[in-house]
Amino acid sequence: MVEIETLAAFEQHLASGRSLANVILQGLDLTAQTRVLLGADLSGTIFLGCQLEKDALLAVLAHGAMVFPPFSGLPYSPYRGSLYSPEELYAGFDSARPESYADTPDARIYAHWNSRGGANPPSLLETLAQRLHDHAVTDAMEDVLAQHSQGRPRRVVAIMGGHSMLRGQPDYRAVAELARELARLGFFLVSGGGPGAMEATHLGAWFAGRSEAELSEALALLARAPSYKDKEWLSRAFEVRAAWPLRDEDRPFCESLGIPTWHYGHEPPNPFATHIAKYFANSVREDGLLTIAKGGVIYSPGSAGTIQEVFQDACQNHYNTVGVVSPMIFLGQEFWTRTRPVYPLLEHLARGQDYARYLLLTDSREAIVQALVDFDREQESRNLTR
Repeated sequence: MVEIETLAAFEQHLASGRSLANVILQGLDLTAQTRVLLGADLSGTIFLGCQLEKDALLAVLAHGAMVFPPFSGLPYSPYRGSLYSPEELYAGFDSARPESYADTPDARIYAHWNSRGGANPPSLLETLAQRLHDHAVTDAMEDVLAQHSQGRPRRVVAIMGGHSMLRGQPDYRAVAELARELARLGFFLVSGGGPGAMEATHLGAWFAGRSEAELSEALALLARAPSYKDKEWLSRAFEVRAAWPLRDEDRPFCESLGIPTWHYGHEPPNPFATHIAKYFANSVREDGLLTIAKGGVIYSPGSAGTIQEVFQDACQNHYNTVGVVSPMIFLGQEFWTRTRPVYPLLEHLARGQDYARYLLLTDSREAIVQALVDFDREQESRNLTR
């Protein structure tokens, strides 16, 4: 079915002479389109959260259309037609007044989520609204991932790691430099969309079109507020964005996708991700992130959440549940064999399985890049021979 998510697309659809039958209209204000709707074929049409005048509503129902009405009193749209951006979630934030974050849409949605029971809302309507919202976010994310870059579908690589990784640490810089190099090679970087290693991922992509010296300057500025718990953490990020804004010529390489959740709403979403798929349901967000990363997953140092993701990814590879067995790369030999000795267990688990040959434990950025490039070429060769 055709999905129409903007008024511009709606008008273009009508101008082309196509019918509205079996079309999904999502989150549109159609109060000025009553005359059009009264004369249209609406068999099989679905209205998701659209605003309709009374006459139009009666007509579309009489014509057999399906109508999912808008929700009232929510600080978010359950039927949104696009992903979030930092500009939308942080609207109203003033770097000179860090406390102004409390007035942003992101903070208001998190406050609403908490006030309605958090992960266990007692209201059926609130639960339904959240699930519809998350479905709409997934749908919008699939649209972004389906876009082509340099004549090819996006090659998605995820970088996982701890939220407690501090700006100014060598590990933070290593992740940013790795992400920057991968973005330059045309890989589309995704992460859990929060602070720490996740922020470093999107910072690296943001600076894909910039010099090493510029990245170093940005890292020094960010290091003045090392932790997301610091009052100036978000302000420093917006100062970096202002000092080194994205340029049109850089965009094909600098775009990235953060996938955070209001379940961890005390951690602000990443301001360097150009696309943000923010969910209410953390389980949907975590599994979905690993599922889309068919180009491989890199694990930088992290704690329980990162380790959980390691074994979720291993399960997908072990049973090949997403149709692609992809690389699992561990950055930090000492960390993954001694501090958090996950790699030896995973290596044992993978014996005799296809994904055993895609495991890599290394401290070398060059080795990681080469492994991902080799895998990408292997996949491209398979696609060409089909």
